[in-house]
Amino acid sequence: MTKKILKGIVKSAKNNKTIVVEVTRKFKHPFYEKVIKRSKKYHAHDEKNTFKEGQKVSIIESKPFSKKKTWQVIE
Repeated sequence: MTKKILKGIVKSAKNNKTIVVEVTRKFKHPFYEKVIKRSKKYHAHDEKNTFKEGQKVSIIESKPFSKKKTWQVIE
């Protein structure tokens, strides 16, 4: 099975080796067919603390680093 890759914007980089990435998706409502935006935040592992707030990043599924952190930054 392939690992999921998501793209989003860094919302917080205050924690050590961790960033919070907000991923926004668009989809069409099944009945009304209006385009709806939904966003979700993911905690991702950033080993060298290189990313700052506002940057666009890609994250990939990985082994659990902690209770909430199951994603890792790839670029």
